[in-house]
Amino acid sequence: MLLVKDLMTTAVVTVEPDAPMKAAVEKILTGRFRRIPVVDQGRLVGIITDRDVRQTLNSPVLVREKAYDDYVFHEVRVADSMTPDPLTIHPDAPVLEAVETMESRKIGGLPVVEDGRLVGIITESDLMHYLVKLLTPGR
Repeated sequence: MLLVKDLMTTAVVTVEPDAPMKAAVEKILTGRFRRIPVVDQGRLVGIITDRDVRQTLNSPVLVREKAYDDYVFHEVRVADSMTPDPLTIHPDAPVLEAVETMESRKIGGLPVVEDGRLVGIITESDLMHYLVKLLTPGR
């Protein structure tokens, strides 16, 4: 049986809850991520997504002062925009459980937690890479 730990990403980029939004935005843009776990002393406390960032920054079609963006980037904390206590999965859970959870809840990834500590993340991208591997002739 294929387990979450067989496909999850273990080198997880994280952000702290008291970090300014600018730190989350930079990590999302640099890593081309759609979500980043929010960790406080090794413990998962939330998740911040590109959608959370867009909502915090407001609609890009609105005209507003640059000072507003500067304020948000430097003064608003990740904890103010994150989703607290996100759904998680255990590394020994079947991959099918992760897929079913992601599909039913319409989310693109699950932090992987063991004994209260973040040990990885499994995302749609991890699942797609595995699917490509399965469907590629000669593998």
